[in-house]
Amino acid sequence: MRNWMLTIGVVFLALNTMQSQSVIGKWKTIDDETGEVKSVVEIYEKSGKVYGKVVEILRASHKKDLCTKCDGAEKNKPILGMIIINGLKKDDDEYNGGTILDPTNGKKYKCYITLESADKLKLRGYVGVALMGRTQYWTRVKN
Repeated sequence: MRNWMLTIGVVFLALNTMQSQSVIGKWKTIDDETGEVKSVVEIYEKSGKVYGKVVEILRASHKKDLCTKCDGAEKNKPILGMIIINGLKKDDDEYNGGTILDPTNGKKYKCYITLESADKLKLRGYVGVALMGRTQYWTRVKN
């Protein structure tokens, strides 16, 4: 019986550790210029690619904002519920090959994301080459 309980404990710990070492989950977005926490983005996997959806807007005055500067299907759509990270693929410790939408200016950028630690995500958006861009660090939302 004691061995059984130990086995269950080890399995639970392993599953919990694996989840915390993944980009999948909810992340607080932090503005790289102001340091302000702006929203919560849920990063998820679908058909082998990674996406990010705005699931909460933390600034009360922006909860009902629309993406007025966006083009195409996103034009004038609510930012809450919008998919802003599209089509990233895992490449070793990095996810890349997709785009990120900045709802404040309506522009799409190439991007990559990596885990800095279990609870810190590095996100780099850029035009052309990765040297020409901005980096943000997001923090994992604790359950």
